Amino acid sequence: MKNLPTLSMLLLLASAAFYACKKQNNGNQDNNNNNNGLVTIGNTPGTITKGTDPQAAAAQGFFLTDSWQAKTFTIPSNAATASKPAASDITVTIDLSQIITKVSPYIFGNNTNPFMGQFVDQPVLMSNLTTLSPNILRFPGGSLSDIYFWNAGDGQAPADAPAQLLDANGNASNAGYWFGNNPAAWTLTLDNYYKVLQQTNSTGLITVNYGYARYGTSAHPDQAAAHLAAQWVRYDKGRTKYWEIGNEIYGNWEAGYRINTATNQDGQPPIITPALYGTHFKVFADSMRAAAKETGAAIQIGIVLTGDNSGSSSGNVDNWNAGVLAAVGNTPDFYVVHNYYTPYNQNSSPDAILATPASGTASMINWVRSSVAGAGVTQKPVAMDEYNIFATGSNQRVSQIAGMHGVMVLGEALKNQISMVSRWDLANGWDNGNDMGMFNNSSQNGGSEPGAPAWNARPAFYYMYYFQKYFGDRMVYSSVTGSSTIYSYASMFSSGQAGDILVNTSSGDQTVSLAIDNFIPGAKYYYYVLTGGTDGTFSRKVLVNGNGPSGNSGGPSNFLSIPPVSVPQKGGINITIPAYGVVYLVADGSI
Repeated sequence: MKNLPTLSMLLLLASAAFYACKKQNNGNQDNNNNNNGLVTIGNTPGTITKGTDPQAAAAQGFFLTDSWQAKTFTIPSNAATASKPAASDITVTIDLSQIITKVSPYIFGNNTNPFMGQFVDQPVLMSNLTTLSPNILRFPGGSLSDIYFWNAGDGQAPADAPAQLLDANGNASNAGYWFGNNPAAWTLTLDNYYKVLQQTNSTGLITVNYGYARYGTSAHPDQAAAHLAAQWVRYDKGRTKYWEIGNEIYGNWEAGYRINTATNQDGQPPIITPALYGTHFKVFADSMRAAAKETGAAIQIGIVLTGDNSGSSSGNVDNWNAGVLAAVGNTPDFYVVHNYYTPYNQNSSPDAILATPASGTASMINWVRSSVAGAGVTQKPVAMDEYNIFATGSNQRVSQIAGMHGVMVLGEALKNQISMVSRWDLANGWDNGNDMGMFNNSSQNGGSEPGAPAWNARPAFYYMYYFQKYFGDRMVYSSVTGSSTIYSYASMFSSGQAGDILVNTSSGDQTVSLAIDNFIPGAKYYYYVLTGGTDGTFSRKVLVNGNGPSGNSGGPSNFLSIPPVSVPQKGGINITIPAYGVVYLVADGSI
């Protein structure tokens, strides 16, 4: 966090170091305790104020309550040592008594897709994916969802699925359908997706084909598409809790945005309307819930909303949220939004990219909330099940800057009461460095990164891994004074330790001092430093405590055995954050 009121400062005395830990009020109406906090001199504790867990916000709902688990931090036995820098006038103040939210494991999600190949048999990828522990994996993901027939073999589209589809301008081209029972090496079968979920201990989020409700040529294409979705729910047999109807339905790039009215039999308009999607959603939801009931499964069904009000200026249908919510009422179980943060296909600078998570996340959730309030419907949980950056031209998407951006997105999502987040995506296509994939795709699929081995983990993987490793089960309040380019995302563990993820969005090193309120400090603090390599501003490499990859991209292959750095807490917690660097820090202690 930044630009918040100053709290207590870290006081350094020549004779002894102590934490001046006085409870402050951050203006959160849900957190209005006024008790004095801990004053610790040496190892003699005074009185501490323990925080109270806030109730799950409506925008969090079951994504938080279904998934939250207490986390225990294990003190490292193999930590390296380092000298401590001098105290800084840049101060981060953390208050463990002011709990912002519990942390849902579902914020670490990711997207699979059918063009990754049958990757369940790829040990390098599966090992890294299991280690990453995304906890939720969406499928089939993206716009392919609206041309995907889950139960068909290759080329076996239903008879009422036309051979050609129209683009936004009315031009016809080959439909290019994808099929869930295609065993070819270049695609992913539905059954192998289920195997991936099982082997990585992940929960599924399935996007059913809504486009078929538009372009289908039967007498009632909405019913045909809803029946297909319901049959999938039956086949699933309770393996998947979360479902959504279509992908980015509002966009002029999506199959079904424009249809051929000459072949449509139920009088649908040529261009999708919000009211039509809302009406169709209820048909899908009725069929799918009935199917779930037959199998004894409990499912939640999400509806597609926009995260901003850009409308036709970005290829979206105008007034989408208002029209959809007016038509659908309280039928959905949750709302779905996507966010690619940076301007579309611009060669954005690091500063421009890293400026977007805070403002972009807040404006997105505020737009959803205002849409809900304006429609007079109930606020439901929000899933941001696609996010990344649109920046292109300088390896931005495969760089350490993309990893930093991901760290900030997760931190800002937590601050804004979002408990389900999925990154786009696990693997894509190299596209001369304009690749959003967290892993290099295999060469058999084409478009893989030159000089990199199949499934090589890109920098974003390491930034996401250490976030989950060093972030506790509760986010707590923190503030930054003395710098506008340091961001702090603080947490605590149920086992008592305090944590902070510190992001330096500037091009120069910065030293920071931490003051932790309402905390009994232990002996040491531990940290990892992640920073880019020397191969450019947008580095394709990431260094973990100085350890880098052996090749020209990614991170150290031995990252699981790299020890954290440990420093005594006596004398204060001071840390230098490199230019465009991220520090993952945990201070031993108790509350």
